[in-house]
Amino acid sequence: MSVFEKIAIVVAVVAVMEFVAWASHKYIMHGWGWDWHRDHHEPHDNVLEKNDLFGIVGAAAAIIMFTVGYYYSLPLWWAAVGVTVYGIIYTFIHDGLVHQRFFRWVPKRGYAKRLVQAHKLHHATVGKEGGVSFGFVLARDPVKLKADLKRQREAGTAIVRDAAI
Repeated sequence: MSVFEKIAIVVAVVAVMEFVAWASHKYIMHGWGWDWHRDHHEPHDNVLEKNDLFGIVGAAAAIIMFTVGYYYSLPLWWAAVGVTVYGIIYTFIHDGLVHQRFFRWVPKRGYAKRLVQAHKLHHATVGKEGGVSFGFVLARDPVKLKADLKRQREAGTAIVRDAAI
């Protein structure tokens, strides 16, 4: 396997993982997995959340991929590298930048500010219904997200905090 093939697999998996993260966030975390995810959307003073269990599940999946890949499939091993790279990116953006669990920095401009705004708008709904911006690395324009939240509130598909829109 060439270096180019290894890099291509890692980059492709990192890109696909944003869709996987979006879908699992929207349909699992805000669906049947809400019991684990709920505390992430509610105020608390705990260092850890039940929601952190999703990270453990993701890490376990990567470990299984690494193990199976090592013995049976080198491309799968490199795919596990891509999953791990995405996990690191997610951790720094979501837990570090947005929720400031590791460092205190509020971006004043640029894409980092857009990421923070988009995720804050995701937290603008009360409960698991409705919502916007389920991804973690790709963020839509906050103005459009606010308009979506306003439509959801007017349609009765989401309870939106007044300060959000």
